[in-house]
Amino acid sequence: QVQLVESGGGLVQAGGSLRLSCAASGSIFTINAMGWYRQAPGKQRELVAHITGSGTKYADSVNGRFAITRDNAKNTVSLKMNSLKPEDTAVYYCNVDVVHSGSYTSRIYWGQGTQVTVSS
Repeated sequence: QVQLVESGGGLVQAGGSLRLSCAASGSIFTINAMGWYRQAPGKQRELVAHITGSGTKYADSVNGRFAITRDNAKNTVSLKMNSLKPEDTAVYYCNVDVVHSGSYTSRIYWGQGTQVTVSS
């Protein structure tokens, strides 16, 4: 099993910045990919940013404002969010594609979610 612990959400004014972090621990052989999704009230969960060994991918709505990074040694992924807008308000979820130690099976895990609220 793998546990994900998210941190860093909160309330910020429009134009401000926040950093989200997610730490994975447990039976990890390697991590294929890490990412962040968000879900606003009444909307579907959507991809915000994604990072693999090959590179990064961003939603058009956050490209140029958000930056995703990962620390392979610590099994962590962070999302630096700049120039935040009220429409960025949502619950943000960490998403990690893990290959388990021993079995070498893979599974996708989700964090518990962290609220980001941007006031106008």
